[in-house]
Amino acid sequence: MITGLRRVVKAGFVGFWRNAYVSLASIFVLTIALFVIGVTMFLNQLLETSLVNLQSQVDINVYFVPEAPDDEVQSLVTAVEALPDVVSVKFTSREQALEEYRQRNQNNEISLQALEELDENPLGANIAILAGETSQYENISRFIEEQRDLAQSPIISSVTYADDETTRDSIDRLTSIINATERASLIIMGILLLAAVLITFNTIRLAIYTSREEISIMRLVGAGNMFIRGPFMLQGIMYGFISGCLALLIFYPLLVWLGPRTQEFFELNLFDYYMANLGDIFGILVGIGIALGLISSTFAVARYLRT
Repeated sequence: MITGLRRVVKAGFVGFWRNAYVSLASIFVLTIALFVIGVTMFLNQLLETSLVNLQSQVDINVYFVPEAPDDEVQSLVTAVEALPDVVSVKFTSREQALEEYRQRNQNNEISLQALEELDENPLGANIAILAGETSQYENISRFIEEQRDLAQSPIISSVTYADDETTRDSIDRLTSIINATERASLIIMGILLLAAVLITFNTIRLAIYTSREEISIMRLVGAGNMFIRGPFMLQGIMYGFISGCLALLIFYPLLVWLGPRTQEFFELNLFDYYMANLGDIFGILVGIGIALGLISSTFAVARYLRT
């Protein structure tokens, strides 16, 4: 078995170098296909990061009246925290609100003087509510309004979104772009993968054709189908492995240049992301390349052996 395996491996390497030009053609096509897959992965990561950053800027702010009883305020906060759509609730007391107001207006003498002339703290407590998804804010807002109507005395001054409709509209547009990009990416990847499979398939068929007399002799002397298939399947695996490594090498200088620019516009350095996830990216691209090469070679050899 070991001797047979060694012969299969040796025949695979010999066939790879003997058909160097057609091997390069297959590697080139597979590299382009894997490069586009990698570009799609990085693009989706940029868009998802942008969406997360925008979502973090949207929340519901509930402002309480200054005279709101502490027990009623805490009761509402507890009820909001219990909602399944709520990720976090940040509570700001009256004293904290006053301190934050002073810090924001430390260069505004008029505002600080007006504040000093008041006998008591004019600000009420407030809470900032963060939901898991933007679509969940409507339910949270509706719940707060219901609690507001049920209160015996008014404790809520106002309920607002952090950036009104501007950020929410941006998120909706970005979500639509991400969905459209994912659909387009799947179509493009499907076309490229099909083209890569067909070209690799035809390349290996050409290699089989040039070795047809050899294969005929092997079959005459009783060589098994697996022994005949082995070298060509190994060639397909070599095409995929080399193509995946080449795609990763192409990404390195490209992302070194793009990294600072994506950090500036998307708050994500693609080069840092590439280096931090190099193992996963290597596994995905090389794994897809090997799978494509192996599937193409398997189909090509099977079709030939049936003739």
